[in-house]
Amino acid sequence: QVQLVESGGGLVQPGGSLRLSCAASGSSFSIFRMAWFRQVPGKQRELVAAITSGGNPNYADSVKGRFTISRDNAKNTVYLQMNNLKPDDTAVYYCNKDPVPLPNWGQGTQVTVSS
Repeated sequence: QVQLVESGGGLVQPGGSLRLSCAASGSSFSIFRMAWFRQVPGKQRELVAAITSGGNPNYADSVKGRFTISRDNAKNTVYLQMNNLKPDDTAVYYCNKDPVPLPNWGQGTQVTVSS
């Protein structure tokens, strides 16, 4: 069973940058289409970026031009480079398989964008 551990979040001012990492343990990571999701209290989880096993990315309109998803299959890791952060990016960020997530979500990593 794959385990997912997100890291790299923190507090940043608007316009700042962060890089999130998602480390996956277990087998078959390299064949998964992976995605980053985010969620704020009282709202539904939102997909922000996805990447195929071959490295082809897709992004939500709200983050296009600002976020970059990438992966290193040799390290079983997915990254999310976040630039020009906005207060609306504040959320807990999770990674998982897409379009059918694994049931064992990680704890996520908190991103707070505030002046």
